[in-house]
Amino acid sequence: MRAWDWTAIGEGAGGEVAAVEAWMAKSPALLFFSFSILLHSVPSLLSPVSFLTSNLFCLRNMFAITRLGSLLRRCNRTTIVSELKGFSRVYNESSLQYSSRFSVPEHCDKCLISRFSSFQAFKSLPKNSVNHTTRKMSTTAAVLNSTAAEATNSGLKLLVTKGPHAQKAVGIWLFGCAAWVFSLVVLGGITRLTRSGLSMTDWKFTGGLPPMTQEEWAQEFEKYQQSPEYKRVNNGMSVEDFKFIYWMEYAHRMWGRGLGLVFAFPFAYFIAKGYITRQLGLRLSALFALGAGQGLIGWWMVKSGLEEPRSEWVQPRVSPYRLATHLTSAFVIYCGILWTALSVVMPEPPSGALNWVHGAAKIRRLALPASFIVGLTAVSGAYVAGNDAGHAYNTFPKMGDVWIPDDIFSMEPLIRNFFENTSLVQLNHRILAMTTLSAIGALWFYSRRIEMHPAVQSLIKSTLGMVALQVTLGLSTLLMYVPTSLASAHQAGALTLLSLMLLLVHTVRKPSPALLKSLASVSKPSTVKVL
Repeated sequence: MRAWDWTAIGEGAGGEVAAVEAWMAKSPALLFFSFSILLHSVPSLLSPVSFLTSNLFCLRNMFAITRLGSLLRRCNRTTIVSELKGFSRVYNESSLQYSSRFSVPEHCDKCLISRFSSFQAFKSLPKNSVNHTTRKMSTTAAVLNSTAAEATNSGLKLLVTKGPHAQKAVGIWLFGCAAWVFSLVVLGGITRLTRSGLSMTDWKFTGGLPPMTQEEWAQEFEKYQQSPEYKRVNNGMSVEDFKFIYWMEYAHRMWGRGLGLVFAFPFAYFIAKGYITRQLGLRLSALFALGAGQGLIGWWMVKSGLEEPRSEWVQPRVSPYRLATHLTSAFVIYCGILWTALSVVMPEPPSGALNWVHGAAKIRRLALPASFIVGLTAVSGAYVAGNDAGHAYNTFPKMGDVWIPDDIFSMEPLIRNFFENTSLVQLNHRILAMTTLSAIGALWFYSRRIEMHPAVQSLIKSTLGMVALQVTLGLSTLLMYVPTSLASAHQAGALTLLSLMLLLVHTVRKPSPALLKSLASVSKPSTVKVL
């Protein structure tokens, strides 16, 4: 067995150069690779497939080592020698043993690259590269190796255990649930726009089968005929027309119950497998409870539309307060699931350099208030829908012939006007929409002068395009007297814009202390201290 002890490098005049030259003379690269190919080829001559596979394996290792050598040639020569200090290797016929300072991944322990990773580095050392001094060097690779282990051990608290496979499975499940909630919100908007929400006059938590026979349909239709909506709006409706609005409301209710099953069963499975941490389990339990309560809120909303209106000139409709509560709860559930899914698959924000982290902090100071304005605008849209305010003042930019209607504060007490006055509700929504457009436009303009991660730049541009599209959809819906297709697209656009803002805020959030420490260490320039 032959051994080289690199701890002796640097002791004595020319010790470093002598050790390197002696090692290179005894182990030339060409002889090593020739012997490696011969060693792998001779036993495999009996099998052509094994012969070809073995030689491809050797050529792959040659390419990997040569590539490593080219990378190391670009490093400072004193850095390579200083990294060799304290590093011992013992080579026998089968392996090289590394010191505890360096580690090799488990899946590479049989690869030649893991055994001879430093081989090509010695070829780039000239004979006069070092002298009698002792050097202390800090390189990027060394810093990354140490800080990666430090971040794993002390910095980040993952929401999912059991490795990347579990992380991927839980992430896909949560993103699927978020998409389900998105579709449920859009379906609820279509149900409201087609005036189908009051077609079912009773409610059961677990649901039930729809009418199957003509007698059952007749019974359901008779219940609907007793409602104020049939008497004042749909008087004379046929059974076939009733079936359409009934199926719309039934589909909305059952789609919500289906979400409960899609959420509950995988949740229980992942808990049984031990994938979910306590923190994630509590968060998901709260979201599940809020989703279960959403069904009760929905029936509480529908029940308000089954009551007789205060005036015979008022069309029966659900309470705008309850409608806003129902829609806001859906938005909260959606944002909670989406944020949790992003946190599972992206525990750390993208941050390749320390200056990008500083840029993300500047963006965050503007993105947070802009996100609040987007959410507030979406909630104000619920009051527009609850008061049918979209059917009034179908002009822009003026509201009719004036900029501000005269009756915006006609109700008593004053606070009621902001939630029940059709004129003021639509005016508020217009103002908030323009404020949202201005806030995101200002965010985009301000971000042009900030150095940031390319992903953040793309998100800001996408958000700017989405808010422009959303304003266009809103104006088109208003000017065309609220067609179902445009109105449902406008509601889906609101949720899409909210999703982009949520993704932006999640992307520019503050990194963990371990990641900040690693980025600060990498950003420091290498220094050489001569003693």
